[in-house]
Amino acid sequence: MIALVCFCFTGIFAAGYDFNKLSSLAKLRYGDEAHLNILELQQLISQLKTVPEVEKLKKINDFFNQKINYAEDIDLWSQSDYWATPLEAIGREAGDCEDYSIAKYVFLKTLNVPNDKLRLTYVRAEINFDGIRTVRAHMVLSYYPSPQSEPMVLDSLVPEILPASSRKDLTPIFSFNDKGLWIGSSSKPKADAGTHLSKWRDVLTRMQADGIE
Repeated sequence: MIALVCFCFTGIFAAGYDFNKLSSLAKLRYGDEAHLNILELQQLISQLKTVPEVEKLKKINDFFNQKINYAEDIDLWSQSDYWATPLEAIGREAGDCEDYSIAKYVFLKTLNVPNDKLRLTYVRAEINFDGIRTVRAHMVLSYYPSPQSEPMVLDSLVPEILPASSRKDLTPIFSFNDKGLWIGSSSKPKADAGTHLSKWRDVLTRMQADGIE
């Protein structure tokens, strides 16, 4: 579940990382499997440093879609709306839509994909559950090859990275990164980063404690 709460935040998230700290914390908090998953991620990041952006997108999207199993916050964290750090999501091997999106955003930034190409995007999604069509809040990661281009959508529901025009099931509401917030499909930011998202500020703070800055 995704909630909006007003909170002023003006810091910039640089997406540096300390894999030694991440792997140590993974083993301490979650055990050997989590430790191995962090080491696998570290190896993947190393392999992807010099490949084209489109390959970075595919590999990072695939990694987190495969490593994180969908789970509701109330079942996983005993909270109605909890935004997990990448370490928490990898450690539990579970999360919901924003956890996938945040992890992909963070590690694409570590691969030097420019921040202005990436936005965490809150959408209304039409989802088919057992033949019943429902509409629910959802989050995806949008990638803009150029400032005015159509975004590509990295999603936990659909494994392929598709242009937004091919995702008729998604209606964008707003998007954000650490520099701004955009309403709908606008190309111009409406507010500073985190102005309307206290949970975004909170997860950034917890990521720093995990070794991601």
